[in-house]
Amino acid sequence: MDLKTIQENSMFPVGGENVNYAQYFDGKSYLNMISLEQVVIGNVTFEPGCRNHWHIHHADKGGGQMLLVTAGRGWYQEWGKPARELKAGDVVHIPANVKHWHGAAKNSAFQHIAIEVPGEKTSNEWCEPVDANEYNKLP
Repeated sequence: MDLKTIQENSMFPVGGENVNYAQYFDGKSYLNMISLEQVVIGNVTFEPGCRNHWHIHHADKGGGQMLLVTAGRGWYQEWGKPARELKAGDVVHIPANVKHWHGAAKNSAFQHIAIEVPGEKTSNEWCEPVDANEYNKLP
């Protein structure tokens, strides 16, 4: 799937280029914050080959993240586990304190709704980039 198709068919606006977090992404992404009240929800769109760095959503209680895949094809991986292919309709439940990354496949744009699960003493830690050689082995 190409970026233009996602932009034309997205149920939520794609938003502008994700410049505030660009240093934590390899490739270009776009961000539209859907909600900053009660629950933080963002519509994140990735150009083909774009992925975020490894990161952790810390929390003492509760917390974590949920991804609702809305378009394209992408990947999700937890540290020490194989990558999981994602497509529209998939839901990913990411527990607090789990190192992970997510992003587009090499040949497809990708979009998901990211929901920050409320918790106590939450914070995000950005880690190292995904190894390009390992990413390029994914189909």
